[in-house]
Amino acid sequence: MSIARLDSRALIRVSGPDARPFLHNLLTQDVETLQPGELRFGALLSPPGRLLFDLFIWGEEDGVVLDVAAERRDALVQLLSLYKLRAQVEVMPIPDAVFVAWGADVPDGFVADPRLPGLGGRRWGDQSETDAVEADWQAHRLALGVPDPTQDALMDKTYPIEADFDLLNGIDFHKGCFIGQETTSRMKRRGTVKNRMMAIAFDGPAPERGAEVLKGELRAGEVMTGAEGRAIALMRLDRMDGDLTVEGRPVRVEKPGWIPDL
Repeated sequence: MSIARLDSRALIRVSGPDARPFLHNLLTQDVETLQPGELRFGALLSPPGRLLFDLFIWGEEDGVVLDVAAERRDALVQLLSLYKLRAQVEVMPIPDAVFVAWGADVPDGFVADPRLPGLGGRRWGDQSETDAVEADWQAHRLALGVPDPTQDALMDKTYPIEADFDLLNGIDFHKGCFIGQETTSRMKRRGTVKNRMMAIAFDGPAPERGAEVLKGELRAGEVMTGAEGRAIALMRLDRMDGDLTVEGRPVRVEKPGWIPDL
């Protein structure tokens, strides 16, 4: 079992009588049925349905705590404050840290990551004993082929389904309206998804972000982020097979078991 602190994540508490219905009408995830101590994964989209913020949503008695990208926390606080209008809601950053555990059964005090069992568990609080660093966690996530939306997506350009939110329990298609729902539901219903984030494997260091994945002379995808031997790329689904290269090096798509045949 490994435990690491994620300094790339930060927390916001949304509380008050209207906190749950307020967020329920904004986010891709069902917030109204969220129980205290329960954890769900979701996003806040732009009106055209593109990804703005990826979120972990923690249930509390009188509201929720949002686990967000640290570099974008202030922007989310401002946006939620703009949306709340006359709702009885308080939106406040809190100083606690986010911790992750992986490699065996989820330890006491951690809640299973709602995206994928292999990702282990998460918790937030003022402290936790650690024996690993965030880079170790990112390597584990990458080995499972799971994108990190904050790192791998182009905010306000990437659709959540392209970032695999529908396969990682990040969208509740049965709830009521949320911002960007029309586009998101239409893409899922009509099967019009042309690109998805997939893991690619290669020898040597990761290519530069934005490097083209080529199938012959045809563009097949774009490298997002990665490490030695492995990266996440936004791939065209109709060009993932066959001989692929990046910067002249051969690469191959490694489709994990949690992604169905596409």
